[in-house]
Amino acid sequence: MSSDLASGPVTVVARHWQVRGIVQGVGFRPFVHRLATELGLSGSVRNRAGVVEIDAAGGPEALREFRTRLWAEAPPLAAITGIVEGECAPVPAGTGFSILASSDDHDRAPEFAEIPADAALCDACRAEVLDPADRRHRYPFTNCTDCGPRATIIDDLPYDRARTSMAGFPLCSRCRAEYLDPADRRFHAEPVACPTCGPQLTWQTVSAAPDDVEAVGAGALEIALRQLGAGGVIAVKGLGGYQLLCDATHAGAVARLRAIKRRPHKPFAVMVEDLAAVRALARVTPAEENLLSGPARPIVLLLPRPAGTRRLTPGVAPNAPRLGLFLPTTPLHLLLLRGAGRPLVVTSGNIADAPIIIDDGRALDRLGPRCDGVLAHDRPIRARFDDSVARVVHDRPTVIRRARGYAPEALDLPIPTPQPLLALGAQLKHTFTLAVGGHAVVGPHTGDLSDLSALQALDEAAERMQRIHRVRPEIVAHDLHPDYLSTKAATLWAADQRMAVQHHHAHIASCAAEHGVTGSVLGVAYDGLGLGSDGTLWGGEILLADLRTFRRLARFGTARMPGGQAAVRHPLRMALGYLAAGEDLGGRSADPAMIANALTGIAEREPQHDTILRLALSGTHAPLISSAGRLFDAAAALLGLCDHATYEGEAAVLLEAASQGVLADPLPWRIAKREDLWVLDCMTTLTALLAHRLDGATVPELAAAFHEAIALATAELVRRCAADTGVRTVCLSGGVWQNHRLTEAVIGTLTGDGYRVLINQRVPANDGGISFGQAAIAAARLAEG
Repeated sequence: MSSDLASGPVTVVARHWQVRGIVQGVGFRPFVHRLATELGLSGSVRNRAGVVEIDAAGGPEALREFRTRLWAEAPPLAAITGIVEGECAPVPAGTGFSILASSDDHDRAPEFAEIPADAALCDACRAEVLDPADRRHRYPFTNCTDCGPRATIIDDLPYDRARTSMAGFPLCSRCRAEYLDPADRRFHAEPVACPTCGPQLTWQTVSAAPDDVEAVGAGALEIALRQLGAGGVIAVKGLGGYQLLCDATHAGAVARLRAIKRRPHKPFAVMVEDLAAVRALARVTPAEENLLSGPARPIVLLLPRPAGTRRLTPGVAPNAPRLGLFLPTTPLHLLLLRGAGRPLVVTSGNIADAPIIIDDGRALDRLGPRCDGVLAHDRPIRARFDDSVARVVHDRPTVIRRARGYAPEALDLPIPTPQPLLALGAQLKHTFTLAVGGHAVVGPHTGDLSDLSALQALDEAAERMQRIHRVRPEIVAHDLHPDYLSTKAATLWAADQRMAVQHHHAHIASCAAEHGVTGSVLGVAYDGLGLGSDGTLWGGEILLADLRTFRRLARFGTARMPGGQAAVRHPLRMALGYLAAGEDLGGRSADPAMIANALTGIAEREPQHDTILRLALSGTHAPLISSAGRLFDAAAALLGLCDHATYEGEAAVLLEAASQGVLADPLPWRIAKREDLWVLDCMTTLTALLAHRLDGATVPELAAAFHEAIALATAELVRRCAADTGVRTVCLSGGVWQNHRLTEAVIGTLTGDGYRVLINQRVPANDGGISFGQAAIAAARLAEG
C-alpha cells in the first residue's frame, strides 16, 4: 500500500488515462479494479472502442504507483502499447472504484484498436474441468479471463459479451455472480459459461435429417469417443473452424483421413495431453517447451525420438524430418484426449488447401459424408482461424503459420503509413495485412489462393477486419505476378491506388520490419518462385535492400522449368531442366557423358521425357528460373527421393529428412561473376552429386553433403556482397529457410564471422509473411511521398 494511504490527509487529485494495445478481452478491467481498490483510489474503468479508459482520484503518490503498476503488473495476455494521461473532472473521494458499461463512442478513441487473440486452456480451468466435484467438471466450454475464445467470437469493439457470439447465451445466476465478483478470476470474463447457461455439444451424422441432432452434451461427447476408439474419423468444431480427428496410433484411421483430405503424404500434426507425452515422442528443449505450453499453444515442429514415434502409426508423418506436436487448446480437446487415451491426429477441416470450414451446415454437408459424424456446438464462429505452426531456430521461437493464438495481434511498422493500406500478399500460404499509422494487423492464414473459395475467404476476412477497426484502406499493395489471384483482386482498385511490390523484396522487408530495421540490409531471399523485376522467375537471390528500394547483388545459376508451373509438382522435371539447360558457368561441362547417362536414367522414370526435354532445350513453355527451392527439388529427384510431389515443398522436406543426423563433407561448389552479379554455379554441385552417387556414396551422405555445400556457398556469397557494400546486417527470408539444417548452418557461420543475422520470428519466412513485407514497403514509400 502506498505511503499516501498511511500518512493521514493528503491532496486528492484526479487523472484520466487511455490505455492502448491488447487491453480488451484479457482481464484488464478487472485488474485495474483490483489495483485501484488496493491503492484506495476512487473512480471508474470502462472499455471504449478498442481502448481502456480510466478515471481515478487519490493522493499523488498513490496515482504514480497506480500508473507504474499498470505497466509492470498487467495481465499475462495483455500487451500495452501506450498510455495517454490527462486531467479529468473531479472524482469524489471515498466513493470506491467501479467498472462502467462499455462505450462505442469511437470519436474519443484512437484511430486504431487491437483485437485480442484466442488463448489456450489455462491451468486453473483445466483443473476445474478434471475435478468431479466442480460444477464445470467435463464442461467443454470452460474459460476465464486468462483463457478462452476472443478473436473467433468478436463481432465488434469494444469487447463486451453483447458484441460477441456469446450474446445468445444469457448468464445464469451463478455465472453472473462470478462475472460481477471482483475477487473472482471470471470477473468480467466475457465468454464465461457453464453447463446451465452456456453452449452445448451436439452429435450428428449425415444419415440423419439436417436438423436431427442425435445426441446433446455429454451424450454427444461419448458417441464421439466411441467412434475414435473404434478407429473412426470425426469432424469437431474447434475455436476457429472445424477439424478432423482420428487415433494417431491407428493405421487404418490415418489412411482413411489421408483419403478424406486428399493428402497422401504431407505430415499430420498430433495432439497429446501434456509435456510428459511430448517428451515421450520427441526431443524437447526448454525453449520448445515454453512455446508448446504458452497461451498461443501452436503446433511445434520437434525432433522425433525413434523409440517414441513407434507409438504412432508411420502414416502420421512419413519420412518427415520433424514431428508436429501440440497440447490441448480447449477443454473439448482435453476431454477428447483423456477419453481416447492416446495421441490424436488433429488437422483442419477442409479438403487439400481449401479454407478451413466454419459454417455448421457446410461442415455437415462437406465433411459429414466423408467421416463418421460431426461433433459440433451452438456457439457461432465469427472468424476463420486455423492452428498456428511454430518452431525454435537457433534458440529463437519462429512462426511458420500465423493463425490461432497469434493473429490478429498487431505488429509495429518501423515507418508509419500516412494512409491506411491493405496488402494482399501472394498466392501460397496466404495472409493479408491491414495497416494504419504505425500498426499492421496480419490476418490469419487462409490457405492457398488456388480457387474462388479461398479468394472469397480472403474478401470476408479483410472486410471483417476493416469493419471492426473502422478503417477503409486508400492504397492496396500487391505482388508483381499478374496471375496471382491476389494480384487480380488488386486490379479492382483504381490504378493510382495500387502499388506493386517485388516478391523477394517483400520477403526481406518482412524480416527487417519486424526487427525495426529501416536501413540497408543484405537480404538472402531463398524460396520457390517469385516474379523478378527483369521478368524472369527468381528464388535464390541476395539483395541490397531497405524498406523502399532494392538492388540485386547475387543469384543462383539459372535453369529452365519445363512445363512451367507444373514442374513444381514434378521435381524430376526440374532435374531434367537443370541437366539439359542449366546455366553454363563451367560446372556443366565437367563430364558431359555423365550428364547424358543421368538424362537416360530420367527417361526411364518420366513418361513424358521427350516432350519435357524438348521444352527445356527450346525454352518453349519453360521459363528461366534462378531458384533455391527448385535446386533442392532437382537434388532430391536425382537422389531418387521424390519424382512427383504431392504437396508444396515435399522434395525439400524429404531431402532434409534424408540428411538428418548425418555428418558429411560439402559437395564442391563454385561462385562466378556474371553481369555484375555473383552467381552460384548450380551445375558444379549437381554434377558432383551425380559423380559421388556413381562412386557409391549413400543417399543420406549426399543429402547431407548437398546441404553443407549450399550453406557454405551462401555464407561466401554474403561475404562477397558485404565486401562490395559494407553492409553487415543480414536478413534470411523465404520458404527455403524453413529447412532447419540449412538455417542453423548459415546462422552459425555468419554469426561466427561477426554478422548480425536476422530471421523471421513473428511473421512466417514463407509466403505467409509476404503481406507484412508489402505493407512495410508501401508504408515507407508513401511516407517518402
